[in-house]
Amino acid sequence: MTTPWPSRPHLPLAVALAAALGLALLSPAHATESRTTSVATGSVTPSADERQAKPGVKKACRKARKLKRQGAPKAKVRKAVRKCRQAKKRAKQRAPQPPRWAAASSATITPGVQMVTSGAQCIANFVFLDAQMRVHLGYAAHCASSGSPDQTDGCSSPTLPLGTRVRLVQGETLVGGGGVVGNGTLVYSSWTTMQRRGVTDRHTCAANDFALVRVDKADWGKVNPSVPRWGGPTRLATGDVSPGETVHTWGQSSLRLTTTFSAKSGTVVSGSNGGWSWEVLTLSPGIPGDSGSGFLDSRGQAFGTLSTLNLAPLPGTNGVGDLRRELAFAQRFSGISGLRLVPGTEPFTG
Repeated sequence: MTTPWPSRPHLPLAVALAAALGLALLSPAHATESRTTSVATGSVTPSADERQAKPGVKKACRKARKLKRQGAPKAKVRKAVRKCRQAKKRAKQRAPQPPRWAAASSATITPGVQMVTSGAQCIANFVFLDAQMRVHLGYAAHCASSGSPDQTDGCSSPTLPLGTRVRLVQGETLVGGGGVVGNGTLVYSSWTTMQRRGVTDRHTCAANDFALVRVDKADWGKVNPSVPRWGGPTRLATGDVSPGETVHTWGQSSLRLTTTFSAKSGTVVSGSNGGWSWEVLTLSPGIPGDSGSGFLDSRGQAFGTLSTLNLAPLPGTNGVGDLRRELAFAQRFSGISGLRLVPGTEPFTG
């Protein structure tokens, strides 16, 4: 048996733990197309970027291609090609630019920040950007559940709608403290997406537990993508972790008395759910409120997201979703163009 756990900070710890009896929760990737323009030959090949470009770029490059096809004088073709390239350059200069990250030492919104959705508190795993350079935080899809604690199948359990507002909080514990450091909006949920697409694969339904919250633009200046204590992530993991491998995480459940155990290391025990998740053992396992926490492998690569506390067959281990699969699923079906993980600005020190 496994149990997912957004915590409800206003409930006593015993009630929150008792309410957490249920199951847990599950994704493939993208490439961008390039375009080349040769002034010497006058060849202009349209690309995905150009097809999505401003009308001025399309018009200039379409004219260059037309002149080439018609066998116009080379000088005229070269002039048209130059105009096409100039239009593209101007469009690129107007394109959205990546935000300037806050210094890691002063940032208040980082992986590990507490995320409160309709009273349920979870943890941000990593920072993500889209093609428009908007800032997102990842966390567990079950953190936005609107059903009962035993409704944990991502393909059938009720969930809050996209557009739900989420508060970002730092430092809240069982004895109080903490404060709001920002806000965001739920823009993607693997649960919502699987239900809309009619997914029925039991491994995917059980383990695809990933959601994205778009941070309000007013709060972007408070964000740094580095994981507290560990640094990184260096990149998205390119392969599977191995049983016995040392991994690292950062959790900050508001049901703990202190943040002393926020930084933790552990060991991969085994894979599960057909490659969609991993069983991980740490000295202090994740508890309600730690859901969504990011996991780094031994090289500092982002490989997982905390989803469940296992009661059997390996009591005390945590179920960690495979981020490579979860993110690939989101890239394919979320409708968020250019979605990608942001590496940390601080070196990995695990």
